[in-house]
Amino acid sequence: MMAVMIDRKIDIQLVRAALRRSRVVALLGPRQCGKTTLARRFVAPDSLNYFDLEDPLSLARLDEPDIALRPRKGLVVIDEVQRKPEIFRLLRVLADRRPLPARFLILGSASPELLRQSSETLAGRLETIPLDGFRLADLGASAREKHWRRGGFPRSFTAHREEDSLIWRKQFLDTLLERDIPQLGVTIPAAVLRRFWNMLAHYHGQVWNAAEFARALAVSEPTVRRYLDLMSGVFMVRLLTPWFENIAKRQVKAPKVYVRDTGLLHALLNIASQRDLENHPKVGASWEGYAIEEVLKALKPREAHFWATHNGAELDLLLLQGGLRIGVECKRMDAPVLTPSMRMAIADLKLDELHVIYPGERSYALADKVKVTPLADFVNAA
Repeated sequence: MMAVMIDRKIDIQLVRAALRRSRVVALLGPRQCGKTTLARRFVAPDSLNYFDLEDPLSLARLDEPDIALRPRKGLVVIDEVQRKPEIFRLLRVLADRRPLPARFLILGSASPELLRQSSETLAGRLETIPLDGFRLADLGASAREKHWRRGGFPRSFTAHREEDSLIWRKQFLDTLLERDIPQLGVTIPAAVLRRFWNMLAHYHGQVWNAAEFARALAVSEPTVRRYLDLMSGVFMVRLLTPWFENIAKRQVKAPKVYVRDTGLLHALLNIASQRDLENHPKVGASWEGYAIEEVLKALKPREAHFWATHNGAELDLLLLQGGLRIGVECKRMDAPVLTPSMRMAIADLKLDELHVIYPGERSYALADKVKVTPLADFVNAA
């Protein structure tokens, strides 16, 4: 692996702002996405204020959590907090002290829904910051193709060779299924989840069809939905919910599914090089998912949906932000043009603006309210 440090200044600023506002801040994202490296920018790993729950010494120190945590002052970091969920009750007590001697930065690899106890116990005290791998805005426009191909996990992106990157991603997937998910108390066999995971990769960018997954895996539809919620809860899959309202068209009402990191998607699809990617039938869907993730990281909208009707009109993203309805279309083509589907989306959804995101290098207007913008320019301007 390359000894390279990527400046994640956007995420550092987000954490600093949250720590000024909130008594407990949760930095949540998939394993190996850089949470620990980011936290160590705030508290040194050899400090008594740093607890890594994958370190036996830290676990031993927390055998008596009240004795370990109550005397601490300043900022306290607790890494991989999902391994000791009973600590949330104590954090509520410690966060309510007046005056407040310590704030807490907790790092976790599972969503608040999987860590339900935290969201209930720390209600009103906890601010959550999602963290993914490297953003395109961290890396610069020149890294876009590599970032799309390898994904944003730091050790995948910074690997010396394509082969090293692909091997790391495949090992990550093995560890996720065989160790990380069972540690959350999930008892689904790894082989079953692997089959489900591989099916999801081939469904990337499509509307969820529970019946088809249930038939293929010989389980019930509620069971495959549980598998889907689990993969969403460990930040591997994005469920993009549909937008529908009372207009005179039949609208799609099932979510779309995306593998959030395109590097992992490509590992699941056995895509080993840029040439493999360019020639793969999922290349368009892969680019769409990549662009959607980068747009969502950059804008952090209050709500994000897709929209589609049964007569073929669709919109990749409908963002509700600042009282505006913002449409986003992700097109992997040299020179996007205005389509009938875009016109329908503008009219039916009453869009205030529509951005067509593409992998080119120049911006231009397509029509009133419609602008074509390179992905790198869009995320840097957000």
